[in-house]
Amino acid sequence: MSNEPERHPNAIHRHRALDAIWATGPGLQRLAAVNHNVIGKRFMLTALVFFFIGGVLAMLIRTQLASAQSPFLDPGVYAQVFTMHGTIMMFLFAIPFFEGMAIYLLPKMLGARDLAFPRMSAYGFWCYLFGGGIVVAALVGGVAPDSGWFMYTPLSSRLYTPGINADVWLLGITFVEISAMTAAVEILVTVLKLRAPGMSLDRMPIFAWYMLVVAGMMLIGFPPLILGSILLEAERAFGLPFFDPTRGGDPLLWQHLFWLFGHPEVYIIFLPAAGVLSTLVPVFAGTPLAGYRVVVAAIVSMAFLSFGLWVHHMYAAGIPHVALSFFSAASALVAVPTAVQIFAWLGTLAHGRPRFSVPMLHVFGFFTVFVIGGLTGVMLAMVPFDWQAHDTHFVVAHLHYVLVGGFVFPMMAAAYYWLPHLTGRQPVHHLSKIAFWMVFAGFNLTFFLMHLTGLRGMPRRVHSYPADAGWEALNYLSSVGSFVMAMGFALVALDLLLIARFGRAFRRNPWKAGTLEWAMPTPPTAYGFAALPAIDRRADTLDPDRIGPELAAGRGYLGGTRNGWMETLGVDMATGRPDQVVVLPRPTHLPLATALATGGFFLALLFKVYWAAPLFAAVVLALFLRWTPQTGLTADLGPLPIGRGEEAPHHAEAEAPPSQWAMVFTLAADGTLYVSLLFGAFFLWLSAPNWPPEQLGGTAYPAQALGMLGLLLAAGMGRRAVRKAAGAVPALTAGALGYAAALAGIAWMAWTALPDPTAHAAAASMAAVLAYAGLHAGIGLVLALYGIHRVRRGFVSPRRTLDLRIGRLWHDYTAVAGGVALAFPSLLATLARHGAVP
Repeated sequence: MSNEPERHPNAIHRHRALDAIWATGPGLQRLAAVNHNVIGKRFMLTALVFFFIGGVLAMLIRTQLASAQSPFLDPGVYAQVFTMHGTIMMFLFAIPFFEGMAIYLLPKMLGARDLAFPRMSAYGFWCYLFGGGIVVAALVGGVAPDSGWFMYTPLSSRLYTPGINADVWLLGITFVEISAMTAAVEILVTVLKLRAPGMSLDRMPIFAWYMLVVAGMMLIGFPPLILGSILLEAERAFGLPFFDPTRGGDPLLWQHLFWLFGHPEVYIIFLPAAGVLSTLVPVFAGTPLAGYRVVVAAIVSMAFLSFGLWVHHMYAAGIPHVALSFFSAASALVAVPTAVQIFAWLGTLAHGRPRFSVPMLHVFGFFTVFVIGGLTGVMLAMVPFDWQAHDTHFVVAHLHYVLVGGFVFPMMAAAYYWLPHLTGRQPVHHLSKIAFWMVFAGFNLTFFLMHLTGLRGMPRRVHSYPADAGWEALNYLSSVGSFVMAMGFALVALDLLLIARFGRAFRRNPWKAGTLEWAMPTPPTAYGFAALPAIDRRADTLDPDRIGPELAAGRGYLGGTRNGWMETLGVDMATGRPDQVVVLPRPTHLPLATALATGGFFLALLFKVYWAAPLFAAVVLALFLRWTPQTGLTADLGPLPIGRGEEAPHHAEAEAPPSQWAMVFTLAADGTLYVSLLFGAFFLWLSAPNWPPEQLGGTAYPAQALGMLGLLLAAGMGRRAVRKAAGAVPALTAGALGYAAALAGIAWMAWTALPDPTAHAAAASMAAVLAYAGLHAGIGLVLALYGIHRVRRGFVSPRRTLDLRIGRLWHDYTAVAGGVALAFPSLLATLARHGAVP
């Protein structure tokens, strides 16, 4: 193993050497692909397939509603079609499509060769594909979810949905959300750590800022939905009554957990599209984005505000008036950062000399449609109006104006803008304009009229309506518009295919943009940049035509190859100073195998083969551990030359490598789920009927003490192990024994002190919190044993303590979370005895 990079006599030799290291092999090796080019394309193409399926379902809905008392679909089939349309569009199209776009674009815009965790991206894709496949297969089999894409209880409970329809949604969508969580961590770490040298935070391209904020929102927004799905599936499968009011539960708890995710999700979908607009508008205006720093502040403030709006969807649910006033004001306030971005785009256009190409047609389509959706959103934010329009077609119209205007039109603009990068073919706009006008006209004909049917009182989610209601003519016109829009989308798809096949070839940067993705060959090579650039200005005001040839000639960082490593640079988060050489893993089938095992776990739960679920979980854990032999070093390397006379350590010897930050962000998401669980328990205590329960359980102070001492021992020994490094085996052994004691204490407490968890929501909440603590103690035990293995195999030294530092983070978190869990049953029992709300 050599510290020195290999020299290459010319660009062609350099390209061949890099391509041999980074390229994905042919045939079945494609299933082992981890490169961001491949994974990003797969995400986007799969999302478009789901978009097609969702669009067909939308046509079925509009055909049913075109006339009163239509016999086209019976109520049961309509409920499945309606539920699946919303589920596919929200969970299987919108979010995965922008995930794929971010996976494909971000390394290129940031001046990196790949994402921080390529195998995790591949695993996320397979989870998305298999989870989405389960949901769609249920539709084909006639057992699709039929309780609405929001799955409100009690309709989705076992009593009213006795089949597996609801289970398909709860388990299939949770399977899909694994990909969302992996993408969130991947994007956060990549944007913060894997940038070109010199690219400080205030020099990042604006699209990277948008994706950084969106990834943070996903990290906090998705865990409440995942928790809600777990709790509802536990109620359906095992009778734990979290949402059953006859046993101390409350259906409103589901609404709170769902909309804690659901309203931020609107902005999670909108902000990537806004990032596209903030990238495209300056290019076609010929001038930098107006108010770059103000726009960054606006998107950060929008992210914070979005988490204070979830009751916006629950105005009619009996919320106290003071709370309604707060959420109404917050719902109106979020229009301010949105307006800041819109005026920044308009100001950019006003200061430049706009070129009205096809991407700009879709940009102006966005302006028209989204502004209307935003105005109706402000109307619905006002409680008196919302009470009148709640659950009517007015809300349906508003939702589509925001999501189609705020996401689909910008995504079509992005498709025309970046298709040359994907294909190496420049657009020839024969069908583009007519396709746009058909989509635009058809959309407005379809959904603008829904405002009118809603104001006339037509409720949403109905499969028929009386002929004398005065809604039939408007519904018929809406249905005609939907078919015009569908034909427009078909023309867009045909146009993009024709461009990809017959478009004009070009050399570089057809739009004269200023971002780094245009400084590489198109279509891009697997390694992206032959050398990494040095950035001395904002990274959306660069000159790709000058930078591209310099990088191809190797004049930059990491301009050679070394030891067959897949190398890119890690930088200081704030300043962009290079601080490590990140060595990425090679292509492997392990992500596919791990996703298949994960799918087996979810299918075992779906088909009630509960004995098989732990077996699949064990296989998943074993496969994840199989990922690790490729990572780390068995000898100290010291500083490595990285070019331009600079040096940096291997990431295994760095102070803050990407994997350490990944654990920090994972624990942040984990903590959000835990806080949501505790929130749910205290919400039930405050609001649910039939409290206090007849049985509150006994005390188990010895079990609590044993569990707490075990957790503290494990956390202390985890810290000691980091200090001891290569001599950490005794400390890690003691930590493993501490976890064994903690698991014994938790089991003792559950066995002796908890009442029947199916009898009342209080006992179910206690059981859920203790199960959370037990799961984390079990994982901590695995990490302690894994640390012993890594020390004995020579992966740990005083300079190489990364494995132990990652373990320390988990041990510290588990000690805190476990301590709260061990005290929780006593606390909840005390509150129930002395502070129950009548």
